[in-house]
Amino acid sequence: MTDRRLSEERILIFRENLILEEKSTYTTEKYLRDVCAFFRFAGEKPVTKELVMAYKSALVGAGYAAASVNSMLVAVNRLLSFLGWDDCKVKNLRVQRQTYCAEEKELSKAEYLRLLEASRKNAQLNLVLQTICGTGIRVSELRYFTVEAVQHGQITVSCKSKTRTILVPGKLKTRLLNYARQRRITAGAIFLGRSGKPLDRSSIWRQMKQLCESAHVAPSKVFPHNLRKLFARTFYGIEKDIAKLADILGHSSINTTRIYIMTTGAEHRRKIEQLGLVI
Repeated sequence: MTDRRLSEERILIFRENLILEEKSTYTTEKYLRDVCAFFRFAGEKPVTKELVMAYKSALVGAGYAAASVNSMLVAVNRLLSFLGWDDCKVKNLRVQRQTYCAEEKELSKAEYLRLLEASRKNAQLNLVLQTICGTGIRVSELRYFTVEAVQHGQITVSCKSKTRTILVPGKLKTRLLNYARQRRITAGAIFLGRSGKPLDRSSIWRQMKQLCESAHVAPSKVFPHNLRKLFARTFYGIEKDIAKLADILGHSSINTTRIYIMTTGAEHRRKIEQLGLVI
């Protein structure tokens, strides 16, 4: 019978496979964190369906949100499939689809504008915020905004084994090129860190958090991905074309896009009250 105990060697081979599948660095790191957490839970025990079910219960008992539990189980199930142990895989927790999002976590347009005002003295950060929110890109895709691509007016992004084209709005194009000219950047990536390499996610996240107090915006709302979601909600509010929005955002599933365009609880409540069914 095949030895079904996990080992560092097996996890390393799994990592190599994720790289060969051209998973993004973020996805690979996320899978490995989740897989290593399961490895610590399993210890020297052979992996069985009962063990994986016990791990699932332990995650729930630890107070993780259902979405977080399911996200971790996706990584574990992928590892099990890779090892040929499909009989050990478990089902995700059943979660009813939400019809609205938590207001305390969603960034409004007014709050976004306050963040822009608070970042006026930091030209790079100010333009980073406008670039993400004005095009709907992932923060990891900023590196594709090169002088050459912006001059052409469109950015070709390769992510998650897919390639898509992002159009650069005229006003943003002018500001990006002016910024590059002022910084004497004549070619390559426009947004560079102190090391001369493309600006990384953690640096942007940290700088955004520093704006919270002066912009009077809750820290829970201030992170790069919320700029992308604000773009999605604003675009959908005008176009009402979810399929087109999914293409712009680079989503494989429209179900993912639906999450991005959910309104807040307060807005959802206003719409219900407008029905006039309670006298």
